[in-house]
Amino acid sequence: MKQNKTRAPRNRTITLTKPEKNRYEKRLLCLNGPVSLEQVMDRTICQDVFEILDWLPERSVDLLFADPPYNLTKSFNGRTFSKLSLEDYEAYLKSWLPKVVRLLKPTTSIYICGDWRSSAAIHKIGAKYFTVRNRITWEREKGRGAKTNWKNCAEDIWFFTVSDEYTFNLEDVKLKRLVIAPYTHENGEPKDWQKSEKGNFRSTHPSNLWTDISVPFWSMPENTDHPTQKPEKLLAKLILAGSNEQDIVFDPFAGVGTTSVVAKKLNRRYFAVEIDRTYCCLAEKRLEMAESNPEIQGYADGYFWERNTLAKKQIKTPPKTEVFSV
Repeated sequence: MKQNKTRAPRNRTITLTKPEKNRYEKRLLCLNGPVSLEQVMDRTICQDVFEILDWLPERSVDLLFADPPYNLTKSFNGRTFSKLSLEDYEAYLKSWLPKVVRLLKPTTSIYICGDWRSSAAIHKIGAKYFTVRNRITWEREKGRGAKTNWKNCAEDIWFFTVSDEYTFNLEDVKLKRLVIAPYTHENGEPKDWQKSEKGNFRSTHPSNLWTDISVPFWSMPENTDHPTQKPEKLLAKLILAGSNEQDIVFDPFAGVGTTSVVAKKLNRRYFAVEIDRTYCCLAEKRLEMAESNPEIQGYADGYFWERNTLAKKQIKTPPKTEVFSV
């Protein structure tokens, strides 16, 4: 991880000093056998998830979020995941997903991330163990261009449940959209939208196509040097929809801890597993930062705001100059 590179003055990327890393390393949990939920609650486990899945507490998880390495060659702080054939990637999923099943409650919701290379395999293997509910596609608006193919700027999240009894908090995940051409009733009252001094907005039901997500970048306070960090806003949608306060959220491929951080900000409990010590320490630093700043970019007043509209909402419009005739 590039911790020593020179950064621009406005760069807000979270990094670690040596003293900080030494301090956060002391908080990490290392298992040597089966544990209870109380022993792992609100902890970051720094180990290979394949070695400890059998030790984690049975039927303890209300919401599972898994962001495994996608089926492409990618380096994660010196560890490289190599692209596999579709059949081999299916075998990779089978090596851990069945072991997760025993951790889940009958009411658990499961969200598994992928891209176009891995999505079919996730659907196929996930359907063997769970009920398939939906596939969310979210716009990953930054990405490299391509000269002989379409630019890849979208990723998938497969939504599964253990049973037909599960949590989906619709009112908690509605989206605020800016109304460009508002309709009104015959009496002039807004039709299905709200009039405001700061603009006209409509609260809409969430769909499975998300275009309001910003990938973390250098000027965002949640950003780290992790190459595939998921946005806090994305996790907030899933956690609010699929769990209630004090429910248990589990992430077996935690990276820099976005799932744990958002769970904490939204008053959920959590535990997570990550093999890389630097990423684990960054997760601990972010969890510490969340204690003094629980804000989630793009989420305010109980709503998720369409990209670039929340800023407009917060801008005070100068009063208009009134003209009187004499």
